[in-house]
Amino acid sequence: MIRGVGGGAPVRPGRGGRGGAGGFALGGAGEAHGAGAASAAAAPAAIGLLALQEGAPAAERDARAARRGQALLRELAGLQADLLAGRLDPARLGAIAALAEGEAPADPALAAALASIALRARVELARHGYE
Repeated sequence: MIRGVGGGAPVRPGRGGRGGAGGFALGGAGEAHGAGAASAAAAPAAIGLLALQEGAPAAERDARAARRGQALLRELAGLQADLLAGRLDPARLGAIAALAEGEAPADPALAAALASIALRARVELARHGYE
């Protein structure tokens, strides 16, 4: 005896809900319904394959964004060292401006970190009059 999720009436094996001759056959309309059910079952598999295909570009985008963030941090550290030495390299400001712009990563935590780094870079560019 099997009970449903809601604790409803028991289901006994071997007894159909409709009376009938004990066999199961699909007619013309049932065959079309069976084909629709098969294609409906294949849909989640197709979605899973699409998710796998999209996973690689997202991972690549995250890796590129992480490298860009690290490069931006190196340039900002170099800018700090230059300023402490009393000089300002316009080429470094150009590099910072180029690195501050780019595609957003798929990972939300990485996107937030990169946005913070890029904001700091834009503040430094504004402080030094770079447009």
